[in-house]
Amino acid sequence: MSEPTPVVRRSEDVSYEPVDAADGLSKGVLVDADDGAPNFAIRRFTLDPGAEVPKHTNAVEHEQYVLEGEYVVGTADEEHVVSAGDSLLIPAGTVHWYRNEADEQGAFLCAVPNGDDEIQLQE
Repeated sequence: MSEPTPVVRRSEDVSYEPVDAADGLSKGVLVDADDGAPNFAIRRFTLDPGAEVPKHTNAVEHEQYVLEGEYVVGTADEEHVVSAGDSLLIPAGTVHWYRNEADEQGAFLCAVPNGDDEIQLQE
């Protein structure tokens, strides 16, 4: 594998796509393996007002940083209201969900290890 080279991606070059698992959730990949990042991907998610992401698990850990808005993040048996400046660690295999009860969009950065990430929806 060759050494990675520096990359700058402009915000206007990032496209956002709806996430199948939830209405009102969109994802833009900021930097990942396609850009030569050897270990991690950084994605930006937006959560529309009224949107809910169902309970699910991921095969990989998530580190998240809230950029804007205020929304609920559920983990295991707890719910947390998060807002801009808050950070989260969601370990691999942890049941979690999101709910935006506010009138404004929420947005967060999410860093994950490169590679496959199997998502399992929970009942």
